[in-house]
Amino acid sequence: MNRIRVQHEAEYGGDKYWKWSVWLNGPAEELDQISYVQYTLDRTFPNPVRKIADRASNFRLSAGGWDGFIIYVNVHFRDGRQCSIDYPLKLEQPVEESAPR
Repeated sequence: MNRIRVQHEAEYGGDKYWKWSVWLNGPAEELDQISYVQYTLDRTFPNPVRKIADRASNFRLSAGGWDGFIIYVNVHFRDGRQCSIDYPLKLEQPVEESAPR
């Protein structure tokens, strides 16, 4: 996998809970060669192995949780090749503003 990268975004929901998404980003001609992406989440998730074949969303997976972890990403190409990426999902607590004095 030459120029394809995993990206994520996260939204803090309060009480240490996050909504997050991961997806692939890269040149369209490379993304078009992907059949599906298999994401393996932490074992505490229900159905921790998720297969996403939606090219239109760049193989986006959305979920939520309370902490970051390593997502194991296995990219399956149409020609039979595979590529694995260990992606650290980092969720950083927003900085709380100090109370006015």
